Amino acid sequence: MTPNTDQDYIAQIRSGNVNVYSALVSKYKNMVFTLALRMVENKEDAEEVSQDTFVKAYKALDRFKGTSKFSTWLYRIVYNTSLDHLKKSKRVVLSEHIDEINEADIGSMQNALTYIEAKEKKQMIEKALLQLPEEERVLLTLFYFEELSLREISEIIQLSYDNVKIKLYRSRKKLFHMLKNVVEPIYLNHGSRK
Repeated sequence: MTPNTDQDYIAQIRSGNVNVYSALVSKYKNMVFTLALRMVENKEDAEEVSQDTFVKAYKALDRFKGTSKFSTWLYRIVYNTSLDHLKKSKRVVLSEHIDEINEADIGSMQNALTYIEAKEKKQMIEKALLQLPEEERVLLTLFYFEELSLREISEIIQLSYDNVKIKLYRSRKKLFHMLKNVVEPIYLNHGSRK
């Protein structure tokens, strides 16, 4: 027996089997929570945003046209719900000026990261991400951690494909700049032991 697709679940819900919605919640709860947490930076708030997202998605399920993937549609809801939550709490995330770095710097940082244990690298990146403004955090999360395409991200945050591409490039440069001071000493120490 083949597993149900998102479209199968949605069809069942629309035909009155509302209990099936729990399968969609189970399937996407980690994805929704991860994005919410990246945006609101607080576990309790992220849980609240996640719950609100699933309630909103359920209420709007009749408006889901199926022209995009369900996950993309759901990401848009969690993104907008997180923004609404931030506006209500009147949080302002300030970004700092970052000096330009070149592609060679980014390349050397990528090489240096290969010498760091996977868990340490993830923790380092998570910490650096939290220092970025919310839009940049979201872009990097959607692209690298959730592995969405630029088209899907464009649809979620409702910016043009080219604008997403530019913003993602700048966000990536900023993240590497933040990691540079941590990673370079590790890379240099590792290289000197050869």
